[in-house]
Amino acid sequence: MYTDRHKKILSHLSGRGIDGLIVNAGPSLTYFTGLHFHLSERPVVFILATGRTPLIILPELERLKLDGCRFPVDSFTYPDNPDTWPERFREAGAHLDMNHKRFGIEPGQLRLLEYNLITRGDATLVLEDGSPEISKCRAIKDGSEIAKMERAVSIAQDSLTATLPIIKPGATEQEIGAELVIQLLRHGSAPNLPFSPIVSSGPNGANPHAKPSQRRLESGDLLIIDWGATWQDYTSDLTRTFAVGPVSEEAKRIHELVLRANEAGRNTVAPGVACGEVDRAARSVITQAGYGERFRHRTGHGLGMECHEEPYIHGANRQPLETGMTFTVEPGIYFEGEFGVRIEDDVVVTEDGGRSLSNISRSLINVCV
Repeated sequence: MYTDRHKKILSHLSGRGIDGLIVNAGPSLTYFTGLHFHLSERPVVFILATGRTPLIILPELERLKLDGCRFPVDSFTYPDNPDTWPERFREAGAHLDMNHKRFGIEPGQLRLLEYNLITRGDATLVLEDGSPEISKCRAIKDGSEIAKMERAVSIAQDSLTATLPIIKPGATEQEIGAELVIQLLRHGSAPNLPFSPIVSSGPNGANPHAKPSQRRLESGDLLIIDWGATWQDYTSDLTRTFAVGPVSEEAKRIHELVLRANEAGRNTVAPGVACGEVDRAARSVITQAGYGERFRHRTGHGLGMECHEEPYIHGANRQPLETGMTFTVEPGIYFEGEFGVRIEDDVVVTEDGGRSLSNISRSLINVCV
């Protein structure tokens, strides 16, 4: 699998005259190697060069991780003394004959630390943005990747169901968020959750990225819960809105409107449809009802090894959807100082349309009944 991914990314890059790929610790390194490293003061760099054995530069204390590598790889390790690092990076570059070569990198991931070490010993090396080619590989999920995402969705849904009994007037947002994290771990999520759950009640729900607070739920509140799980490196990202006891007719009407927008977005998904069309389908439902200015964010974002990745579902994105792409559909309406509503599902593009990976009820459930 990994050698196939190497061939694919090198083929994409060669179309731009780029000779190879350099990635540091993060999701793309894991995608291309199956190895796990976290960003720290000790850099880890993986290099693919056309016609050469893949190479990784890593600290000596991480060397044993290479025992799990599923493809031939050359390695250059370094001790803890930072004074020795530039020479080891220079030796690695010489081993790959990187002089006068062009390599793709991820500008949003590669730090100045790695950049300086890679380029310090060779002024002829050219680094260019390789993220479009990386995205071409990562955005199209195979069956194994989709199955992992489905498992991440299942864990998230079961975890929320197990959390619902504690949701009642008097409970704080932080208490609910903490219980949800516990349930996510109990139900099998990896400890590195895709993000900290958002639990926002009443007026706090008008902030799409609210942080759980000490606010206590009150009868009549709408409650937004935005959460996800991680399973074998792949993530889920869901949102549901609940009623805490009886809520106003306006709140019910807004929830129904957002639900219709969510359905419109999901029903538009198909191969060849532009990402912007999915956004416009969801947004038009809300705009036609007179609440367009209250839908203040894009309709969705790609989902996979990262919670936010390509493709991005916004109106100006003409990128066509392709079979295997996975992303969220999450329209919302927000009334500052009052409440908010958001409904979010994870979808995959199939050969003849789209399929929601999530199926937990989208209805306005009263958690106090």
